[in-house]
Amino acid sequence: MRSPRWLLLAGKEFRELLASRAYWLLLLMIGPLVGQGFITAVNLYAEVSGAGGGPAALSQGLSPLDGILAPSFGAYDLAVTLLFPFVAIRLVAAEKESGALKLMLQAPVGVGSSLAAKGVVILAGWLIAWAPGLLTLVLWKSYGGHLHAPEALNLLAGHALRAVLAAGVAAAAAGVCSGPATAAIVTLGFTVGAWALEFIGAGRGGVLQELASFTPTAALRGFEQGQLRLSTVVVLLAAGAGGFVLAAVWLPTGRGWRFRVVGSVLVAAGFAFVAWGGSLVRASWDLSENQRNSFSKADQAALSGIKQPLHITVYLAPEDPRLTDLERSIIGKLRMILPRVDVAYAAQSVSGLFEAQEDHYGEVWYELGGRSVMSRSTTEPIVLETLYQLAGIEPPPASDEPGYPGYPLAARPRSAPLVFYALWPLIVCAAWWANYKR
Repeated sequence: MRSPRWLLLAGKEFRELLASRAYWLLLLMIGPLVGQGFITAVNLYAEVSGAGGGPAALSQGLSPLDGILAPSFGAYDLAVTLLFPFVAIRLVAAEKESGALKLMLQAPVGVGSSLAAKGVVILAGWLIAWAPGLLTLVLWKSYGGHLHAPEALNLLAGHALRAVLAAGVAAAAAGVCSGPATAAIVTLGFTVGAWALEFIGAGRGGVLQELASFTPTAALRGFEQGQLRLSTVVVLLAAGAGGFVLAAVWLPTGRGWRFRVVGSVLVAAGFAFVAWGGSLVRASWDLSENQRNSFSKADQAALSGIKQPLHITVYLAPEDPRLTDLERSIIGKLRMILPRVDVAYAAQSVSGLFEAQEDHYGEVWYELGGRSVMSRSTTEPIVLETLYQLAGIEPPPASDEPGYPGYPLAARPRSAPLVFYALWPLIVCAAWWANYKR
């Protein structure tokens, strides 16, 4: 990929990207979108911190990751869903639509190298669009705000993987479909299907919920919480690469339907195998500064002595807020420590409003080594005490670790409206005009 021929091809693709009106429109819109999220987040953070003489919230609850970074970069989730696919589709399908693909296939560079160059250029263009988001970090620091490097880098990694997935889906759609309009509809259908899968799989357990955890929104939510799951990284990378491989199967015009169908089946089987293997990887890291995704070090050391599978049966409906608390504060943390945690969701309704008392609604059963115990609490100390009793482990002494201090800051977004609503659009327009004249 470092050969002069490939670099010339990448340069040609980059010029194609700069000739795309969709890309310039993306750059023009991303600045105000990010600016609106950042300005709103800073103002709200200042109010919660006691700006204007109002009462300040507890400092332990004021995290820049939740209050500033996630809302500011939320604009990129919107852009990668509704704007970025059109840029990728246009770049991948440009030669096929104009008829230049036949000439490209006769060139010394193969279709694989051409798609690799397109993929690199698409991601490079997306990184250029990150400039407003990185400006929010600079502005936040200039206001005196706090940033924790691991959780900030983890959030950026999550958005980068989200872009890899979107680029792969768009490339596959552009390769398979006859035109960009059809490819755009297919890409939008994939997005809607992922939303539906996430909604249906919430609180269901089993394979459906496992699949729902790898949808774009659910996967990004983990990064926004400061958690890095190796399984998510593997699945998203495999999906993005699989999309480009599928495009390589369909783009050459001289291939027959039998070759394309067999190739598509092989690509789907390869992706399914890699994704299945990646989903079995349990390695994960809590990169949040307040360690929200893990127990205290003393509890982690005590629980690491449990080597048997833990089975949890939950009688809580998907819309019950107690189920969300249980999954976030207990089950998710246990999966980072124990070798195997199996969860069964036994509630019969969606809301839990009409569950009969004899159906044990509200109970959570924990089974370990043939013994079981029931608890109705979703509070961490009570559940940990229940688990220690079930496993026959002496509870560790109370932790003397310093708590998360929190970072209140009653600052206003100085200069942010000027930067995002005026300077950024002017810079983009000037760059577009200079590129157009050249």
